[in-house]
Amino acid sequence: MLSVFDIFKIGIGPSSSHTVGPMRAAGQFVEMLEGERLLGRTARVAVSLYGSLGATGRGHATDLGVILGLCGKAPDTVDPAIVKPLLADIQRSGKLPLGGCRDIDFQRARDIAFLGNESLPEHPNAMRFVASAADGGILADRCYFSVGGGFVIESGAASPAEGPAVVESWPYPFYTGEELLARARESGLSVAALMMANECAWRSEADVRAGVLRIWRVMQDCVRRGLGLDDENLGEECLPGGLHLRRRAPKLYRELMTRNSDVAGSDPLVAMDWVDTFAMAVNEENASGGRVVTAPTNGAAGIIPAVLHYHDKFTAGVTDDEVVVYLLTAAAIGMLYKANASISGAEVGCQGEVGVACSMAAGALAAVLGATTPQIENAAEIGMEHNLGLTCDPVGGMVQIPCIERNAMGAVKAINAARMALRGDGNHYVSLDAVIKTMMQTGEDMKSKYKETSLGGLAVNVVEC
Repeated sequence: MLSVFDIFKIGIGPSSSHTVGPMRAAGQFVEMLEGERLLGRTARVAVSLYGSLGATGRGHATDLGVILGLCGKAPDTVDPAIVKPLLADIQRSGKLPLGGCRDIDFQRARDIAFLGNESLPEHPNAMRFVASAADGGILADRCYFSVGGGFVIESGAASPAEGPAVVESWPYPFYTGEELLARARESGLSVAALMMANECAWRSEADVRAGVLRIWRVMQDCVRRGLGLDDENLGEECLPGGLHLRRRAPKLYRELMTRNSDVAGSDPLVAMDWVDTFAMAVNEENASGGRVVTAPTNGAAGIIPAVLHYHDKFTAGVTDDEVVVYLLTAAAIGMLYKANASISGAEVGCQGEVGVACSMAAGALAAVLGATTPQIENAAEIGMEHNLGLTCDPVGGMVQIPCIERNAMGAVKAINAARMALRGDGNHYVSLDAVIKTMMQTGEDMKSKYKETSLGGLAVNVVEC
């Protein structure tokens, strides 16, 4: 069963599938070793990264995620500031604190293999962990799949969203968009109210609200850091990697503040500049390995917070109740994609990341603007329909080009989709279910070189600096 806190997870950049997922998989492997009393006998851990993880893992810091997970670090609690010193210490000493408590010999180049030319049939984001004893004997051999948005499945285990059975204990179960519309129609509840009732199957309403508002605070903090409000020199530094790409959000923010463009004034499109800036602030933070929220992935993390910041800035301000409605509605839409298609760029291209985030933000914004449930479904459908076929072709295997600007474009599309839906009556020709099915079929037809391998598209037509 999925929760709003599965769709929105606190982690670090640059990638939910290539950094957060491997960190969680490594952590699960260590927990397994401890649970089976193998941790004390382990002298070495070897990791093989297949498919997309092997092809773009260096640019996505997959090896970093694996190392942090083996050290017992978790994505939602690790302090980004300790990452570089920890890696430097491991590199210098040749020792890795397995599970945070037992030093084993470790060399990154020897013990982590990038096998981009090899793929496993279950999923393109596959990783294998092998623990060996001092005499070389194999103690444990496990395979995991990072299936998008930080979700991890062990080989042979069931998917976290495989069908109607996963929601059977909800008071208002839904697995498709049509079922969501039906539950709302039957109960008279909004999408957010349905989600709240379902979330209360696990925890109290007060706890749900507190958790959702915490997610919003982390998103706000990410925007603040990305705008350079905590560091006036932030815009002077380049993002990690060989592209030497400078941050743009701090400079854009200062220019907007200099123009005193809190409201449209003489420029009717200044709101777009703010949306671009909010989205890019998040994704520049993500690209630098900072604290972000998967929404539903790291690569698309800027869209949902940018749209809510837009609503906050260009209305009377966002209330806590609106934040809860917005994020619960977005999560409900995200669950439909997770259950019926994919949110993995390595599986369906960027339509599964930026496209899904655009769809989620569109429906969520429509909800806080007073839309009916059919209008919310229409907004979400519009958001995806015009992202169909979007490829994932990161230059240099990093979430910088075209990913950062792509989030800005996705946020603007989401706002337009919500406004279009609000000016209709909810009746429309293409259903959300139809567009989700089409997105998955399009992803299956898409050549693998356009699915987070950096073997096609911009990744091969732009010369790296």
